[in-house]
Amino acid sequence: MGQVLHGSATMTEAVRRAIQHSQASLRVLAKRHGINQKTVAKWKRRTSTADLPTGPKVARSTVLSIEDEAVIVAFRRHTLLPLDDCLYALQATIPHLTRSSLHRCLQRHGISQLPTIEGDAPTRRKFKSYSIGYFHIDIAEVRTEQGKLYMLVAIDRTSKFAFVELHEKATTRVATDFLRHLIAAVPYKVHTVLTDNVLCWEAAADLASRYPCADNHRRGMHSEPDGSHRQRDRSLP
Repeated sequence: MGQVLHGSATMTEAVRRAIQHSQASLRVLAKRHGINQKTVAKWKRRTSTADLPTGPKVARSTVLSIEDEAVIVAFRRHTLLPLDDCLYALQATIPHLTRSSLHRCLQRHGISQLPTIEGDAPTRRKFKSYSIGYFHIDIAEVRTEQGKLYMLVAIDRTSKFAFVELHEKATTRVATDFLRHLIAAVPYKVHTVLTDNVLCWEAAADLASRYPCADNHRRGMHSEPDGSHRQRDRSLP
């Protein structure tokens, strides 16, 4: 594809190449091509005839801070939710977040597209259905220049409703308050939480003990070889 120039252009790739290969003085070349001597000197120093990229050398948002971007990246990688769902879930934590700034942030970090399954399409099978109000809760670490934060995430397995909070510490009390805030924020009843995190499990157990109901139960869902890491669910009133 040829070079596209505007009507008054004096510097073409051919002119730049001729300047770089010429042994004439800057004054002679400037007069020959009708340009400034500084322009001649600039192209003499370069090894390429292409224009250098403009803008900042490191792409950076003018809206989002480094901490905001760290939260967005951690949330996206942890939940794998679509763009609009990420926006809805994160706006409470990052009020100035817009759809365009979120999209550009995901593009900068190479996660604007959700991963696809490679190879042949898997055989379709019927998965277990969950009633709305069945939440999976987890805690993820977010590392920034200022230190480490803890991101608590809750996602409804059916509606994909997502709720997120950031905290400097991860304690049972923080997890319990997170569950209270989740229950207050969800526009329908939260009846079950599933988690493989001990703090979240203890928080759910604390809430269930304070507000007992008939269908409270405790069931092991998955066990690692050492038996130390279990995924559990807890029914809430």
